[in-house]
Amino acid sequence: MPNSPSPTGRTDAVALTDRTDDRPVYVIGGGPGGLATAAALRARGVRAVVLEKADRIGASWRGHYDRLHLHTTRRWSALPGLRMPRKFGRWVGRDDLVRYLEKYTEHHELEVVTGVEVNRIDPHPDGSGDWQLTATGGRVLRGRAVVVATGFNHTPRIPEWPGRDTFTGELLHAAEYRNPAPYADKDVLVVGIGNTGAEIAADLTEGGAARVRIAVRTTPHIVRRSTAGWPAQATGILVRRLPVRMVDKAGSLLARVAVPDLSAQGLPRPEKGLYSRVREGAIPVQDVGLIDAVKNGRVVPVATVASFDKDAVVLADGTRLTPDAVIAATGYSRALEPLLGHLDVLDGRGRPVVHGARTPKQAPGLYFTGFTNPISGMLRELALDAEKIAKRVARAH
Repeated sequence: MPNSPSPTGRTDAVALTDRTDDRPVYVIGGGPGGLATAAALRARGVRAVVLEKADRIGASWRGHYDRLHLHTTRRWSALPGLRMPRKFGRWVGRDDLVRYLEKYTEHHELEVVTGVEVNRIDPHPDGSGDWQLTATGGRVLRGRAVVVATGFNHTPRIPEWPGRDTFTGELLHAAEYRNPAPYADKDVLVVGIGNTGAEIAADLTEGGAARVRIAVRTTPHIVRRSTAGWPAQATGILVRRLPVRMVDKAGSLLARVAVPDLSAQGLPRPEKGLYSRVREGAIPVQDVGLIDAVKNGRVVPVATVASFDKDAVVLADGTRLTPDAVIAATGYSRALEPLLGHLDVLDGRGRPVVHGARTPKQAPGLYFTGFTNPISGMLRELALDAEKIAKRVARAH
């Protein structure tokens, strides 16, 4: 077959218009969500073209820190139509996940075009209901539907702290962190205690950093990744449809049994319930070493960052620290505004107003996947969304 993808899922960009079907479904983003949706569409006989701005699929996963393992089980992290090999273990590592995505692309013979970034999405001007994509290289593409799968963690975000530009130490976003080797014997401040910040802090202590502190704005709920062989993800799947108050109460009881009280070390138990926080967008921290590190004083929680002053970091409680390096695990923005902000399909926080098989009323044929972070596991939900989107698109066309 001409212009077939390579084992890494790459197709030459000139192939975009070299097809008999010139109105495919365009899937923007070559990560798990985009690949899963393309495979589900292909299984239903719908041509789907994945557009990936990087030179390879799974680019964001390739850039994660070395020790990263999924917090979701292998079984519930697989995408539609291909299981993950048992040799990957229960908690799949970064490199194995990338290998899986490459194999997934090859197995499903997905049509992936790399090195093409979509800059804008518009309804096609002829009023047909099709979509027009403006992309790099002056490309203007026409699709019968569009699936936006550019990812929950798209653009690293570092707050505009006063005096940030004056800091004489090293300041980097967690997206740039790979391993603890460069920080051996150094004083490091990790800012942010989500899953990434918590794991990096534990990694630094195990890798020989002289001192590790973690700046905490809001105390998170911390859960064991697995308790007596029962994964936290399984609990998340079971309770996600239950009343919030019921889950909050059960979560509080479980936490008191499974997680020690770290109040004396600076991490008191959260006042707001676990599922209430989840509904606000705050996923619990799954423990992969933080609890023991805090309990033993190897990671010291401190107040959140207020400002920088040359070699010093000023905390909200007035404390001044002089770390060698500050690693900002301060999250990401979806960065969807330039792409489709003009379509009135984003909420006040820049997130799509719908996801999965639902489309905005004013934008039929426009789908979103991967912009939520559910308690039941993102990869699992991406797989479910892929099937729902494909079914809806196939029925519509």
